[in-house]
Amino acid sequence: MRNFTHFLYTLAISLFLLVGMTSCELVGDIFKAGLWVYGIGIVLVLFVAIWLFRKVFGGGRSD
Repeated sequence: MRNFTHFLYTLAISLFLLVGMTSCELVGDIFKAGLWVYGIGIVLVLFVAIWLFRKVFGGGRSD
């Protein structure tokens, strides 16, 4: 019986560590994806701001 309880404790700790490590990897992947989304968002905002600025102030047209 002692070996079985030792086995259960070892199994429980192993499963806890396994789940813990995969969740850390998941969080890391989410942050990497968030970084890409943030970077693309900044580029899009800059393009829209430049486009609006050119629309408001004539965009170099010589009328």
